[in-house]
Amino acid sequence: MAKEFLTGNEAFAHAALEAGVRVCAGYPGTPSSEVIETVAKEHAAGRAEGVHVEWSTNEKAALELLAGAAYSGARTLYTCKQVGLNVASDALMSLNYVGVKGGTVLYVADDPGPISSQTEQDTRRFAAFAKVPVFDPATPEQGCQMMSAAYELSEKYQTPVLMRPTTRVCHASTYFEVAEHTQARTPEGFKRDSRWVIFPKRSYAAHKEINERLVSVANDFSESEFDAFNPMFTEGEDAQFGIVAGGISYAYTREALRLLEEEAQAGKLVWAQGAPAAPILPPQCEGGYCTMGGPAYGKTVDALPAYRIMQVGTPYPFPQKRAVRFAEGLSDVIVFEELDHVLEDEMLKTAGCAHAGYRVHGKLTGETTDRGENTVDAIAAHLRAFFGVQLAEPRKVFGAEAATAASAGEEVAQIQPPARPPLLCPGCPHRGAFYAVKSALKKPSDGIFCGDIGCYTLGNAKPLNAVDTCLCMGAGITVAQGFSVVEPGKKALSFVGDSTFFASGMTGIANAVYNQHDITVCVLDNATTAMTGSQPHPGTGVTLMGPKSEPISIEAVLRALGVKVITHANPLRLDEAREAAREAIYYDGPSAIIFESPCVKLIKPGAPVRYREEACTGCGKCVLKIGCPALSWDAENRRPVVDASLCNGCGLCTYLCEDGALECDGNEGSAQ
Repeated sequence: MAKEFLTGNEAFAHAALEAGVRVCAGYPGTPSSEVIETVAKEHAAGRAEGVHVEWSTNEKAALELLAGAAYSGARTLYTCKQVGLNVASDALMSLNYVGVKGGTVLYVADDPGPISSQTEQDTRRFAAFAKVPVFDPATPEQGCQMMSAAYELSEKYQTPVLMRPTTRVCHASTYFEVAEHTQARTPEGFKRDSRWVIFPKRSYAAHKEINERLVSVANDFSESEFDAFNPMFTEGEDAQFGIVAGGISYAYTREALRLLEEEAQAGKLVWAQGAPAAPILPPQCEGGYCTMGGPAYGKTVDALPAYRIMQVGTPYPFPQKRAVRFAEGLSDVIVFEELDHVLEDEMLKTAGCAHAGYRVHGKLTGETTDRGENTVDAIAAHLRAFFGVQLAEPRKVFGAEAATAASAGEEVAQIQPPARPPLLCPGCPHRGAFYAVKSALKKPSDGIFCGDIGCYTLGNAKPLNAVDTCLCMGAGITVAQGFSVVEPGKKALSFVGDSTFFASGMTGIANAVYNQHDITVCVLDNATTAMTGSQPHPGTGVTLMGPKSEPISIEAVLRALGVKVITHANPLRLDEAREAAREAIYYDGPSAIIFESPCVKLIKPGAPVRYREEACTGCGKCVLKIGCPALSWDAENRRPVVDASLCNGCGLCTYLCEDGALECDGNEGSAQ
């Protein structure tokens, strides 16, 4: 064993390898991407023997590949982000009916915030939808323990199992003991059996098996070795208050409780008006609550009221028997979790089934954060309100934390940090593609610009204003077709990245050709999957197993699908790009523009653009038209300012300067 400093994702990869995983496949998506990359690194270094690892074309392809491997008895690992599971849902909904032989873990990382996703989708809901057990780690260390348990559970019940870490678990870093060498388990091999064919008769029987299985799994989560992932303990005697938490929120809750205990010891907490736990009640109090103030109100709190806390590390199927034991004797239970009110729903259901009298507090009652990420400070604020205490002195809080604190009854002094919107990188070729397409139109209002998922979604921001819609991966191509049907007087354009083109764009293009929709597909080919960390894709030919395959030509695919007009252009050469855009846009029928220029992360920066003050007329086009972060405006002197530390010499701005005030080495273009 060796001690290494790893992120959660890296540690999860090592845990899977140590569990004997044979086949790993997925599609890149923050916050999950590093799992596959770590497996590939270990394989390339010769430390992980017998494992196959790949970036699949999309999430559906990955899961179906792994299904075949699992039918043969191999342990498999699937990775994606929460919205990526949508793409594989067709396979998942059937896979649980068919079952697996080799342990199958679906590593699906949720993204509260959302930080890098379209939505705050909760995979725990998906688990219930697919009737698949799910593990929800509070820390990377616990997640590694869960990984081994997940494979055991999967093989015990012959079902896929979900591992659902969230962003902060995936990206947290600490030291781990990892094996210096791993060996994949040798699979038994495929054996013909009618179970592998999903006919209605078999599905009808399997549905009963699934329901019975879930009861057994829930019992395991309550009363077997798996109940270690649902720990509970009591602080103090005769506890009336209960706390339930899941995922990273459990770790935050433990830290928040420690913070409140320190505040009480330091004399910083006082009983709040209306506090149910106040030790001295004035005559005006009814039902145990202080309504008018008195000796209890404002009295220093020496210690927190007694409480009981439980982590739910296996949220589905819910460990109801364990929850019933946890709630015995409690009057109030507060639930902390990110995303949906899954645990809150289950505690309400448990109270009803047990005819218990405890009250459940959480998202549904407005007493915990209803969206986004939890934080230690936010949970601490809600716990103060839950216990009936408050800080003796108001505290300063930042940004969105102020709203949370205020909702919990705290008096706060808000400090709002300045907004810093995301931008395309300096020298990003997408900036030129957007500008070329817009300027190729007679007027921008003649076009409807349908975007997609990637860093190029930032084309919607000013001054580019070139992304009018964004739904999901690949949707820009088919959404554009809807516009073309309803508004034939406008040109519908779609923007799609090279990786997304292969992942989910080809069927939309086939539909456009088949039904003869008048759209122009703009393929932004920057030779990588940039937004998720620069992973390869079929167009690069680079694979994780080492040997390079033949790159798949985007143009060849387009022609094979029936697109007749296909133009090429370097988007950083604005005159060339504009002409290519005009040719494609004004063709009546499906057409395509392939904008080809590597991501700035893949190239060595050139010399920065030079400014010639004597030639500048102060028109400001170079700054106002493309919004490059390397260019700013000196309002006093009416001149652009080139930030040499940011500029990589792409030269796009020089095409906008008709006066020759901006120069770039090697730029062969000219203003048009």
